[in-house]
Amino acid sequence: MTTYFVSRHEGALEWAQRQGIEATALSHLDPDSITPGDRVIGALPVHIAAQICARGGHYCHLTLNLPPEARGRELSANEMTALGARICEYVVRKG
Repeated sequence: MTTYFVSRHEGALEWAQRQGIEATALSHLDPDSITPGDRVIGALPVHIAAQICARGGHYCHLTLNLPPEARGRELSANEMTALGARICEYVVRKG
């Protein structure tokens, strides 16, 4: 079982390290590489999250309450903390 943290954002990677999340950092995930029990953390599209779950993996979403002025720009780890960043596990399946 492997834990992956999927993000292209330096602030998110630093935030994860500060939270004590031990994971392999990836900028891109091939969902076909997921094996049962793997844990994937990130802010991925729902169809990718569904593929992770269908393969027996666990999808944990990096959730932020972003105000409009914070959208579309890089956030620092400190800003993510101030905005209430958290990890929430979801089970996603294609209907």
